[in-house]
Amino acid sequence: MTIDHASGFGGRSGFGEQPALLIIDMNNAFTDPASPLACDLDSVVEAIAQLLDGSRRAGIPVVYTNVIMDAGSQQAAKAFIDKIPVLTFMAPGTRWIEIDSRIAPLPDEAVIVKNFASSFFGTALSSLLASAGCDSVIVTGASTSGCVRASVVDCLQHGYRPLIPREAVGDRNQAAHEANLFDMDAKYGDVVSLAETLDYLEALSAAHAR
Repeated sequence: MTIDHASGFGGRSGFGEQPALLIIDMNNAFTDPASPLACDLDSVVEAIAQLLDGSRRAGIPVVYTNVIMDAGSQQAAKAFIDKIPVLTFMAPGTRWIEIDSRIAPLPDEAVIVKNFASSFFGTALSSLLASAGCDSVIVTGASTSGCVRASVVDCLQHGYRPLIPREAVGDRNQAAHEANLFDMDAKYGDVVSLAETLDYLEALSAAHAR
């Protein structure tokens, strides 16, 4: 699939000047093959680890999201759970809600709990980004066709430029993964390579060190 740029789709928003790194739902429930919610995310974890290193050196905000379905959340998200009952697998006190240890947050990095697909819906994410003066968000995590896409759409609608490193997002279905990368790149954000993003973070790091 190729974007028909002549039709007016697929413009470039650019990397922005004050980005944040958003890591969506990379808990054990999604990364551990023993989980019924798991995707094949080992290569995604490796890509995110590189982006984490670059983001921390550049001094930009790093924000994680997580899904924890306690009793209150199950009531609030009843319609979502009726559609996907396995979401209740992410119960409080289980190892499944822990962020994958390979890319675990540092003590001063925000972890936002959400009950729905978008990282913005019903959370303080937009306020956090605004308080940090961000103009763009590097969006990573899982799944491409679900929470990543929903977050990218809301990111744009909240006035931030979404950047999606293709190697740092993953899905259970490769066709859905590719279709949603195509659609996001055409309409909502810039799908970029991991190498481009790392170069961008390196430039920010050098500027930060001056």
